[in-house]
Amino acid sequence: MERDQTEELRALQDTLYFIGGKWRIPVINAICNGNKRFREIERSIPGITTRMLSKELKDMELNKLVKRNVYPDTPVLIEYVPTEYCRTFGNIIAEMINWGREHRKVIVEDKI
Repeated sequence: MERDQTEELRALQDTLYFIGGKWRIPVINAICNGNKRFREIERSIPGITTRMLSKELKDMELNKLVKRNVYPDTPVLIEYVPTEYCRTFGNIIAEMINWGREHRKVIVEDKI
């Protein structure tokens, strides 16, 4: 089967655009690990600012990765939950974590 390099490059660029940036993957990981409220997500990601988290969540909502649920309690309760589409990215994140662990071992062993 012949590969379409143009299509593959486009698909890679789409993926890199999605995971690009410092915060997207940590936000997805936090939400998929059960953090649903804004402050829970924020506390679970060291170094992220309130403004950046807000921006990431809005962008992820537009890209159908999270669903924002608003409950009319007093005070208003807002929760963010991963969509099924977002969960399809879980295996990729797990593999990235595994690769990062192995890469760190290789780097540390080379320094010894």
